[in-house]
Amino acid sequence: MGIEQAAVQDRARRHAALGDPVRLAIVDELTASDRSPVELRRRLGLESNLLAHHLDVLERVGLIERSRSSGDGRRRYVHLRCGGLDGLVPGRPVPPGPALFVCSANSARSQLAAAVWRRHTGRPAASAGTHPAERVHEGAVAVANRAGLDLDGATPRALVDVTERPALVVTVCDRAHEELDPDPSWLHWSIADPVPVGTDAAFDDVVEELRQRVDRVVETTGAT
Repeated sequence: MGIEQAAVQDRARRHAALGDPVRLAIVDELTASDRSPVELRRRLGLESNLLAHHLDVLERVGLIERSRSSGDGRRRYVHLRCGGLDGLVPGRPVPPGPALFVCSANSARSQLAAAVWRRHTGRPAASAGTHPAERVHEGAVAVANRAGLDLDGATPRALVDVTERPALVVTVCDRAHEELDPDPSWLHWSIADPVPVGTDAAFDDVVEELRQRVDRVVETTGAT
């Protein structure tokens, strides 16, 4: 079994343990405070044998540990293990650093995606298109101004002209993704084109979705 597969199985076991409402409530409590079994029984309304069963399950998967009191040696405390919850938020590892965003016209979505990436991660980002337009769409320029994004000097360019591509390449357009049939290492974000709609709300929605997508990558994989 490979290291990555073993790590996935470990996460799956911890998820399975937390799938029980009582065990999830125990872990919720332990995120804020160590508790003795008696305290947990009282707070959760559990019989001692049932609590012992749930604690055994949580301990087997590495979520908790138990220790003897330094005050009264007859007492024990239950602790949430340091790092016990690490890795439970789903997330594919993403290489930190520069990014290239690709759409068809390179006039809106990919330009905005690069601007959001630069602002939210502090890392360089560029954009390109499979069939670049003559200029950045006015709706993209306007929403960038509203959102405090930097599109100064941005001009569409062809993907074929990008000779040095970073490790992270993201298509943000279904048309471009399907036309390119890219390497599996590329990411794809299926984001609706705001240009045909043309309203401020359509462009605002795209920026908000891009923010959420970038934040999700940053939060789950530490891409900064």
